[in-house]
Amino acid sequence: MDGGPEATIADLVKEISSLTQRIQALEGDYYLRRRNSWRYKLQPKVFDFHQYQPRRLHTPANYGFPTPNTGALRIAIVTPSYQHAHFLPATINSVLSQNYPNLEYVVQDGGSQDGTRDILESYGQRIAWNSAADGGQTDAINKGFAAVSGDIMAYLNSDDVLLPGTLHYVAHAFEKYPKVDFVYGNRIVIDEKGRETARAILPPHDGETIKWIDYIPQETMFWRRSVWEKLGAFDTTFQYAMDWDFILRAQEAGFRFKRLPRFLGCFRVYRSQKTFAMHDVGQEEQDRLRLRSIGPLFRGGDIKAAIAGYMKKQVLYHRLYKLGIMRI
Repeated sequence: MDGGPEATIADLVKEISSLTQRIQALEGDYYLRRRNSWRYKLQPKVFDFHQYQPRRLHTPANYGFPTPNTGALRIAIVTPSYQHAHFLPATINSVLSQNYPNLEYVVQDGGSQDGTRDILESYGQRIAWNSAADGGQTDAINKGFAAVSGDIMAYLNSDDVLLPGTLHYVAHAFEKYPKVDFVYGNRIVIDEKGRETARAILPPHDGETIKWIDYIPQETMFWRRSVWEKLGAFDTTFQYAMDWDFILRAQEAGFRFKRLPRFLGCFRVYRSQKTFAMHDVGQEEQDRLRLRSIGPLFRGGDIKAAIAGYMKKQVLYHRLYKLGIMRI
């Protein structure tokens, strides 16, 4: 063959490049058609993690200015981690860059062998950490919280990030609403490279809908220590829905929730992520929680019917945000 092996390889590379461009063009057309479809615009976006093609993460400029608060509330954050060296620095930096003056931050690593320990050591005294085998994510969270004493508590997984200004904003909310025990906010979805692919704007908290489906973005949720002291630690029989179990137990105990009108964190979605890798386990745990909170479901449409009202509100809030009428 003329040109020999080198020419063949060059032709193959050129063909692959051309094919990649065609695929990207088709994906762009698909997103454009879907985005402009009225059917799509009227669908809930709570669990739609791919609303548009990946683009640079953008947050409003005012997020970088701390919301006034006394700083008296000590915020304790735990990051459970295992084999996440690729994502961990972004998570840690998103917490430390908050510059919140009264912060306890613990990374509880499960004995990773991917360079995580070197990353943790590089932060010196700026974070507390431990790296040793544990019983999984839920156990790691519990161990981390056993080492803190904050007034406000939260956990941030090692592939998610906080948005600028979140801790000052949350502290202000807890000071402003002394009878509120939990706060959470809106979510931005990011991909493996940190590019955003979706946004979810939530209506006010709905205590009935939460019994049917967990719509609270975990990476944006904070609660008072009094909740932890009354309920106890996360239930280690849950490896997927431990946060929903905690939410339901808290609501049953009479604790109060408030959705804050701001994006507080980013949820990272990628192929090997736990949300997808443990789908069957997650389904079993969610069914167990629904059985406990609601009882047996007799029809497949029970869940859809029960959450319809909340989802209609979510569509409305999302459209108002997209049209620029609602500013967050």
